[in-house]
Order: sequence, then structure tokens, then C-alpha cells
Amino acid sequence: MEGFTIVSIIQVGIQRGLKNLVPVLVNTVLWIVTIWIPYLNVGTTIGLWTGVITKMSRDEEISMTEIFNPAYRKVMGEWILVWGFMMAGVMVGTLFLYIPGIVIFIAWMLAPLLVVDKGENPIEAINKSNTMTYGKKWTIFLGMLVLEIALIIALLIVFWIFGKIFGFLGGFGTFLMIIIYIAGYALFFTILMAAYSYIYGELAR
Repeated sequence: MEGFTIVSIIQVGIQRGLKNLVPVLVNTVLWIVTIWIPYLNVGTTIGLWTGVITKMSRDEEISMTEIFNPAYRKVMGEWILVWGFMMAGVMVGTLFLYIPGIVIFIAWMLAPLLVVDKGENPIEAINKSNTMTYGKKWTIFLGMLVLEIALIIALLIVFWIFGKIFGFLGGFGTFLMIIIYIAGYALFFTILMAAYSYIYGELAR
């Protein structure tokens, strides 16, 4: 826990994000393609936005079809409940001039992962997440904020550079820029997921 810092959140997030970019991208595409299928779409959503992150937290290999693991559909009720409780708490906190809502979200942000990874019930998961993040909220907030800002700036620079390069290629250049945009945004979200996984892995020890 001594190594849990703003810098470590950024460093590990980038390292794990680059390492897991391909499987996360493939799973994301599969999620988009199957999001219209009732019942299955709940399991795939849990798999992508929770299951994949718990796998990253242990630095485990992520299957290209991870989101279809039937285990994620088994915790559908608990997962929906914990998010319902979280959103209700955040909305109430937001009424008190926003900041309490942010604090509550950070305090409870690990609860969905605990439901899926540890089999905790929603209330236990929220309580445990609150305990795990106690005294670490500023580190989490600043670490994720700095990482997001750095990634946005880096992506804008990359998009601008490639836009200039491909601008002379007409329609083919537009096609190439679409690919650059997709890859850039995929990397952005993968790195954020990886940073989230690091936070969970460190605080869940």
C-alpha cells in the first residue's frame, strides 16, 4: 500500500492499458454488436465494465470473448442493485452542491467489482468499498483526473498531427482518420479501466 500514489495510478494504468488493448477492444466490439440482445446484454455489460477490470486487477489474461462468460449473468441482480444504490447515493449527495456526490461516488466506486469478484451482497460491497477507499480518496481523484487530462491532451495532439498528414489524401485520408479515432478512444478507455483495476487491486489486498 505504500506504493499507492497518484504517479503509480498513472504509470500502471498506462502499462496495463497498452498490454490489454487488443482483448479489451475485441470485447468492446462484441459488446456493441450484441447490445441489442435482451438478457445477454446485461451479462456482457457486466463482463466488459466489471469482469474485465477485475481480471486486469490480478494481471490475468483476458479472453477475447470474456464478456460472454455465463458467470456474469449469475450476478445480474446484485450488480444492478449495487449500481442502483450507488446512483441514488450520488444523486442525493449531488444535491448538496455536487462535491458530496463526487465523494460518495469515489467511496463506493469499488462496490460493483466486489459484487462480481468477491461475491459480496450490494450492501456489504458498498460498506467494504467505503472502508477500502477511506483516506485514499484524494489520491484516487487526482490520479484519475491527471490521467484523463494527460490522455485527452495526448490524443488531441495525435489527432491533429495525423489530421495534417492525412489531410492531403482525400477520402482515403478520412478513412484512415476514422481508424485513428477508434484506436485512440479505445486506448483512452482501456487505460482508464486499467487504472481503475490498479486501484481495486491495491485496495483489495
